[in-house]
Amino acid sequence: MAPYAVDLLSDTLTRPSAGMRAAMAEAEVGDDVFGEDPTVARLEARVAEFLGHEAGLFSPTGSLANQLGLRLHVKPGQELIADSMAHILRAELGAAAAFSGITSRTWVSDRGRPTPEQVLSLMAAEASPYHVATALIELENTHNFGGGSILPLATIEAIRAGSEPHGVAMHLDGARLWNAHVATGIELAAYGRLFETVSVCLSKGLGAPVGSVLVGSADAMAEARIWRKRYGAGMRQAGILAAAGLYALDHNIARLAEDHARARRFAEAVGSVAPVVDPAQVETNIVILDLTDHALSAPQAVSGFAQHGVRAYALSHTHVRLVWHLDVDDASTDLAIEAARATLG
Repeated sequence: MAPYAVDLLSDTLTRPSAGMRAAMAEAEVGDDVFGEDPTVARLEARVAEFLGHEAGLFSPTGSLANQLGLRLHVKPGQELIADSMAHILRAELGAAAAFSGITSRTWVSDRGRPTPEQVLSLMAAEASPYHVATALIELENTHNFGGGSILPLATIEAIRAGSEPHGVAMHLDGARLWNAHVATGIELAAYGRLFETVSVCLSKGLGAPVGSVLVGSADAMAEARIWRKRYGAGMRQAGILAAAGLYALDHNIARLAEDHARARRFAEAVGSVAPVVDPAQVETNIVILDLTDHALSAPQAVSGFAQHGVRAYALSHTHVRLVWHLDVDDASTDLAIEAARATLG
C-alpha cells in the first residue's frame, strides 16, 4: 500500500468492504467456461436488464470488455471512429489494431463531448477503392480524460439517428456510466438501448475488486464468449468475483453521489485560490487541474501534493487528475484541499 494519507490516483483503488468480502466467501460457484457458474449468470442477466439488453458477458477487465465489443462490430481493415481522448485508443495499448486489425480515426472535442455533427461528418459509411468504411462509432460516458464529463443523452440520440440508417453500429465505453446515471437521474437503459453493445465497470466507483460486464444481444454475447476464451480470459469458479459485482450493484450505486459532491467541494476550494479548475465542469467524481498558466508543471504539482500526503496523477505536462471514490471520505477531502492550497496557492 502506498504511503499516502489520501490516494486520489484513480477510483480503481477501491477495496472490497467487509460485506462484499462476506458475499464473495459465500458465493455459489461453478465452472463458467462451461456456463455453469450461477452467480456469474445472475450478474450477467442483471446488468443486461439494467441496460436494456438481452444478455451480458462477465469480463475480468474493462479493457477486455471494450475490445470484445469492438471485435464484434469491426472486421479487420474496417475502421472505428472515436474521440481523440477515448480510453479505447489512448489507454488500451493499441489493442484494437493489435488484436483485431482495426483502424481508427478521431474527432477532437471539448472534454469528450462532441457535437453530433462532429461525429457524423467523420463517418464514412461506404467503402471506396481508396477509403475504408466506418463500421463503428465508439462513445465514452462518463469521459475519463474529459474530467468525468457526461455526454448528454440528446447528443447520443442524434448520433444514433444519423448513423443507424447507414448500418454503422455504436459501442459505449460505459466504465463510469453509473456516475452519469446518478448525476443526471437518467435510467441506465435509456443510455444502453442506443448502442449495440455497452461495457460497464464494477471495479471503479462501485468498489468490486475485479470485473466488468459487456452487454448486447444474445447472439452477440455468444460470439463474444468465444473471443473471450480465445483471448485467454475464460474463468472457472468466477462466481466469487461476480458476487462482489452483485453486492456492488445492491449497495454502491446511489452512494456515488457522495463522490461527486466531494469532488465538487474540492474544485470549489481550489478554484478560490488558483484559477486551475472550473467547478462547474466537475460533473462527477473526477477533477482535472489545468496548469497551463500556472508556475508549476503537472509533475511538479503531483510532487507537491505527495509531500502533503496526497497522491494525484499527471495526465500530461500541464494537467493533473484527481479521482474520488468510496475510500475517500470528508476528512480525506479536507486533507486534499489543504494539500492543493499549499501546493498551488
